[in-house]
Amino acid sequence: MAEVQLPEAPSRARVNEFAIKLANVNGTGSASTNNLLMQTIFRMGVPVSGKNLFPSNIQGLPTWYEVRVSQSGHTARTASFDLMVAMNGQTYQQDIEEVASGGYLVYDDSWPLNPEMRRPDITFLGAPLAQLCAQRFTTVKERILMKNVATAGLVAALLALPLEELSKQLVAAYSRRPQLLEDNQAALELGYRYALDNFSCPLPFHVEQMGAPDGRILIDGNTAVALGAVFAGATVGAWYPITPATSVMENFVRLCAQYRRHPGPDGREAHDYLILQAEDELAALGIVVGASWAGARAFTSTSGPGLSLMQELLGLAYYTEVPAVLVDVQRAGPSTGMPTRVQQADLFSAAFASHGDTRHILLFPSDPRECFLHTVQAFDLAERFQTPVLVMSDLDIGMNDWEVPELTWDDSYRPDRGRLLGTEELERLEHFWRYGDPDLQWTTPRAVPGETPRAGHLVRGSGHDLRALYTERPDEYQEVVDRLLRKHQAAATHLPPPVVELREGAPFGVISMGSCDLAVREALEEFPGPAPSYLRITGYPFPPAVAEFIEAHTHCYVVEQNRDAQLRSLLLIETGAGGERLRPVLSYGGLPITASFIRDRILEQESPQ
Repeated sequence: MAEVQLPEAPSRARVNEFAIKLANVNGTGSASTNNLLMQTIFRMGVPVSGKNLFPSNIQGLPTWYEVRVSQSGHTARTASFDLMVAMNGQTYQQDIEEVASGGYLVYDDSWPLNPEMRRPDITFLGAPLAQLCAQRFTTVKERILMKNVATAGLVAALLALPLEELSKQLVAAYSRRPQLLEDNQAALELGYRYALDNFSCPLPFHVEQMGAPDGRILIDGNTAVALGAVFAGATVGAWYPITPATSVMENFVRLCAQYRRHPGPDGREAHDYLILQAEDELAALGIVVGASWAGARAFTSTSGPGLSLMQELLGLAYYTEVPAVLVDVQRAGPSTGMPTRVQQADLFSAAFASHGDTRHILLFPSDPRECFLHTVQAFDLAERFQTPVLVMSDLDIGMNDWEVPELTWDDSYRPDRGRLLGTEELERLEHFWRYGDPDLQWTTPRAVPGETPRAGHLVRGSGHDLRALYTERPDEYQEVVDRLLRKHQAAATHLPPPVVELREGAPFGVISMGSCDLAVREALEEFPGPAPSYLRITGYPFPPAVAEFIEAHTHCYVVEQNRDAQLRSLLLIETGAGGERLRPVLSYGGLPITASFIRDRILEQESPQ
């Protein structure tokens, strides 16, 4: 029998503007049903986002999935939920506390709910989902899995999601497994019909069709990175598995198997790629450096702990001027930290990776579309400037589905190999000095060993002169490392340009990067009075526009997801701005940053008590 406890604070009617959170147990199959709901909302043309908050173990601990629906396009994470679907008795207290006043909580009343947990200002909707599934399905495994599908059906009815659209997705997923399809359809209808028969459907907040999602797709950043690597012409990938970066190379494997196979001269299938799972992260980057030195476009993917292990070889690639691309899907540290939580805390270890004086090129994508574009640019930049380039993604972008414009491609694209000399060019040279004859960007000619006998040359991580010969003379050593610094500085104007939005009468500026972007934009819309200006950093080293933005404002707030204000510190080092002009706004608890957090932290500093 359904239980409905009505609240003292009624919910306000809203269409296509709400947030829900689904609480479950990791390893019970809830991920596919969560995705079913989000995909259905997306196909109704309504802007939507999903955040998967899962533990770092395999099974048994609490997991949550947050869905935000916003016809106004505000799809950053929110901390306020209108509907909580509480299917994990271990987290009932926490889940109930997170429901907004006037909101709703769905729970399985096959078991009683502790009366002390009830709140008078929200509606409790009890449904005997476990009992319903026990009556319909026979095995324990079926009952656990199908309860999630029945829950999805119940939520779909509450939110006015069309049953036929959910059914289409089940057919697409399970058409080759008739019995599984039949069970899923039965469970879906079980929950859907129960909600219609026992609750007032739809809820005051629900979904209405807004048309087709023309020109938009749902994609995660790790998949987008893999696509970018394929389109950029990468032929070598080396990696060691690590959360949250593992699916970068898994997707690269899948895409190469699909698009990089062709008939060989003997009629058998051939392929033009090599992907190696190394014994550790140090070896993975070693493979990349070696393959790049030999002329291939090569990359690796990792996260913070792996980046720590790669420091020595990043220094080698920097000093020997060997191209390399590294994708860092950042997570919460230090040490093992929280592998399934997000931070932007690898800036220092990436920008200055290795001992000695090193500076690396960093790119900061803000969503999966930019993950695709920046990955392609990373390969071009690595070869143009003959240096490692790091794509600084994070767990939120990498592992969650984001709604972005369709990825497009220019078929006229040709890889920028930089000053890579061919056979004819080498034959015309009287001498080939690997580190001599710098151009206006301070890069020197390079060659692929084996191209011709004249392409043979030494590279060494010890002190060397412009001919790549060993030296310990101060003037010869300094000539090389000073040129490396000038080359790094010259790269600034070749990176993706920063996003600069100057507003007349702006009381201050806001600076951010990466996945903070959507939350910052939403927060800026909520400030009273004139809107602040906005600068989104897209790469390091910083171009002149960054210092100009800081100089144009009395003060700026630097919004980032780490404890130590690493972006702010880089800005202070590189621009020479006074510390009082750059004020930190820091979120580092591991959950994606919200607009309300940004707004409140800035207002606290603008209007101190």
